[in-house]
Amino acid sequence: MLALVLGAVRARLAQALTLLVLTGLIAAVAAAGPWYALAAGSRAADGDVASAPASQRTLSVRKIASTNGLPEPAVETFAGAVRGLLPLTGLQPVLGMTVGLAVDRGDARPSMSVSYRENFCDHVRLTGGSCPAAAYEGAISQDAAEQLGLRLGDSLKVQASQNTLPVTLKVVATYVVVDPAGSYWSNKLYRANGGIEPAFTVLDTFTDDQLTGPTITYDVEVPAELIRGDDGFDLGTRLSAADSAFTQADLRLVNPTWMLLATIARDRDTIRDGVVVALGQVLVLGLFAIGLAGRYTGRERRGDAALLKLRGSTRRGLLGLALGQHLVPMLAGALLGAPLGFLLARLLAGPVRGDDDRLLALGLAAAAVGATLLGGLLVLTVLEAAVLRIPVAGLIGRAASGRRDWRADVIDLVLLAVAVGATYQVRAGQSTGGLALVAPALVALAVALLFARLLGRLADRVGGAALHAGRLRLGLTAAQASRRPGIDRVFALVAVAVAIFVSTAGVWSAGREARVQRSEVELGATRVLSVQASNRTALEAAVRRADPGGKNAMAAVIDRESVPPVVAVDTSRLAAITRWRPEYGSLTTLAQAGDAQPLPPPAMVTGTGLTLRMTNDAKGPIRVSVVLQHEGTGIAHVVTFGPLKRGEHTVRRPVEGCTEAPGCRLVRWQLVGTDSESALPPVSAAVTLTGLSQQGPDGTVLDGAALGDSRRWRPDFRGAGVDVFAADGRLKLVMDRNEAGVPLVGNKVYAVDAALPLPIVLAGESPPAWQFSDPILYSFGGAAVRVRVAGTASVLPVVGRDGVLVDLETARRVAAEGDLGGTFQVWLAADAPDSVVDALRANGLTILGSDDVPERAALLGDQGTAVAATFALLAASVGLLLAAAAMAVAAAVERGRQAEQLLALRVQGMSLKNAVAIGYAGSGALVVAGLLTGLVAAAIARPAVGVQVRPFTDGWNLVPPPGALGAAALLLAGLVALLVLGVTGWLSVRPLVRTLRRSGR
Repeated sequence: MLALVLGAVRARLAQALTLLVLTGLIAAVAAAGPWYALAAGSRAADGDVASAPASQRTLSVRKIASTNGLPEPAVETFAGAVRGLLPLTGLQPVLGMTVGLAVDRGDARPSMSVSYRENFCDHVRLTGGSCPAAAYEGAISQDAAEQLGLRLGDSLKVQASQNTLPVTLKVVATYVVVDPAGSYWSNKLYRANGGIEPAFTVLDTFTDDQLTGPTITYDVEVPAELIRGDDGFDLGTRLSAADSAFTQADLRLVNPTWMLLATIARDRDTIRDGVVVALGQVLVLGLFAIGLAGRYTGRERRGDAALLKLRGSTRRGLLGLALGQHLVPMLAGALLGAPLGFLLARLLAGPVRGDDDRLLALGLAAAAVGATLLGGLLVLTVLEAAVLRIPVAGLIGRAASGRRDWRADVIDLVLLAVAVGATYQVRAGQSTGGLALVAPALVALAVALLFARLLGRLADRVGGAALHAGRLRLGLTAAQASRRPGIDRVFALVAVAVAIFVSTAGVWSAGREARVQRSEVELGATRVLSVQASNRTALEAAVRRADPGGKNAMAAVIDRESVPPVVAVDTSRLAAITRWRPEYGSLTTLAQAGDAQPLPPPAMVTGTGLTLRMTNDAKGPIRVSVVLQHEGTGIAHVVTFGPLKRGEHTVRRPVEGCTEAPGCRLVRWQLVGTDSESALPPVSAAVTLTGLSQQGPDGTVLDGAALGDSRRWRPDFRGAGVDVFAADGRLKLVMDRNEAGVPLVGNKVYAVDAALPLPIVLAGESPPAWQFSDPILYSFGGAAVRVRVAGTASVLPVVGRDGVLVDLETARRVAAEGDLGGTFQVWLAADAPDSVVDALRANGLTILGSDDVPERAALLGDQGTAVAATFALLAASVGLLLAAAAMAVAAAVERGRQAEQLLALRVQGMSLKNAVAIGYAGSGALVVAGLLTGLVAAAIARPAVGVQVRPFTDGWNLVPPPGALGAAALLLAGLVALLVLGVTGWLSVRPLVRTLRRSGR
């Protein structure tokens, strides 16, 4: 039997190669699927871990403990207990201790913690002083120093309540957090949390009686391999089991990793479902193609079957011989295709981590390849069994039946019913399982079958009419399309393969575009640099010096801690740098709001000295300070006049740091007592300012007209401390006699050189407090700044649906020298040259990091939806190749009969040109009709089913996703399908054309 089988294979080598190719393609996808699913799931988990906020990767164990004045043993005991209960090894914890207190600021008592944190100074940038080293030495943030008016060497007093003794810390350093988004700062106990940033000290400070009941913390970042869950490791289950043990030990386990674990699980489910659906589609198309190949090539085996029947062979023996001819090439195809599939999956998805996972992937791949072999053999067995039932006379006859088998009609009706059921399931809202997963493919198949029926009948009518009209080419081409046995099935296969390929390519392309759009929304610009600058003024000035034309770079500050979050950008450069989306609102809103409020130019000082003309209207002495801020560096310079007794005075004082261009802007006036620079003046203090001039070079800074212009001056937003009277060429400042006492910060009068109330663009709902009072924000200088909503948006860059967009220039002027931090960034245009980055460094900015749209989109490309779409595109491409192979088989089998017919027509007088044209037209008509039907089916299927493109596993939907059948994607996918099918059709017709040409004219 083996010799007969091998002989039959050698005799029909073309048929064997056809089955080998078809089986190899299916086996490659079948072997690639399991490996791809596991490897891509692991890679998606890596992407989820990398893109998740640090808080979702960090475990925190906490306990409110009584240290009894011995903080170090308390920390050690706590850490030992946690290590014994935490079911993870190889971790690097960060220990800490904090006590929530408050600071008396006169007008309020904001919260401010006293904290200890291991390796604190390694995670901050000290802007002044040195790291705390002894008890009661503290480091406060630069923002806190501005808010509280403290300098190095000053004392900071915090207390639990007004009735408890204060804890006094000596300010030995000011700091700025280097990586606020990192895991070290993920514990909100060590952040502002609506108050003032904590003061950090050493552990010995907690021997103080007021600090003996701290919250001790044990924070640890979970390694990615544990979160990823290689080899079946279940982090969620282990932490859930440990939670009860922590509770029994009077410890609190804060476990935010469940959100990240849920995202990873969704990604893996999405990838698994996508791979299964893609494998199912390829398997169905492949078995259909194998069935067509078996049906077409079976005609050549009918003679063998008839001869063997005449010689007395049994049906079982005939079936075994026939299947043996199929089994040999199919086994060879599986052996060749499976390794290719592994290599392809390894190339696309990377390795499978973990020995157990690798064994699972190999086992599933072997099972999938085996299933394809069994499925193919089953299809061929059914076909061969049907052939063997035909009598010998029918086997040796050459005429094909012109009637359509009723069984084919039943199958078509069943497929139509299944497509309707799948569509109903999706429309009913059940789009996560069952037939809903393949509903678009089923609808496309139904459309293809209907078109096959219609085109067959149309070809009959057109062919007959054309022949009667003498249009030989059209008539014979139509006759080929209508009378070739099985051509309707080949057409349906081609149309479905094209529909699936086009739809899948559209989804893949839409997902890619959606990832780019999301990256642009999340970043704000094509490329974003995280930079370090001393303040917002220095940031903006450095960017403008580095890019004087304003076409390549723009300064931006992101304050996520504000409520709502604030995005401050240099709106003068916004149009040139960003890709503005309609969801952001009007691009010119802030600029028009600023232009609608004409403002006087700022008062500038560029000399080495100042002369103030003033009158002290009070009985006692007083000092008057003027605060200047350099417009290039943002450094504040305070010039104090006095103490001055009652009466008129002309006072000259030196000025430092303002001679360098562009000079210093006058920020504010301040009434100061005579005891110290920060002392409050008496309640009766009152002064009248009549002029301010400079020396070196000489010039007028403020004349009487400017001082007497009431539009140029405003009191402090924080409280009514100074009454301002500007009229008759003079500015009079009088301390307010209010019943509540004198506010600590109420002795300042600011120059108005920015639009007020501050214009903003608001996304989302207004904060609840705005419903009962004026809209205010605290993101500028620590004071309550009144704002007005100049425009609204559904989405804003970086902050999404809830946030505020402001002009950076206006915001920094309002903040003056009280410049709170935020995240400093430089947004770069898409075509910004690398020289701009060098220029930014040369102008004093330190580049801390860089992020761009391609990198962010690539990271998002590891999400389950994107990974599944890639495999689906691979499978759809294989499906297209299967259809092309089936079309080639059909052409090869019909080639002999078609050549006989055309040669006979040549004998009857048909020209060679017409014969060649008819040969090409038959294949071309199938390609064009199948391609157009596939495109129509794809265009009908997805809208009919109602499936929406969901490009992100995490549900991100700030902007509408692009359509799955965009014009560009549809055109490109159609051209690829046309190229594959067209080349296949052309190659399949070439032997026929050569035969015709050899026949002569």
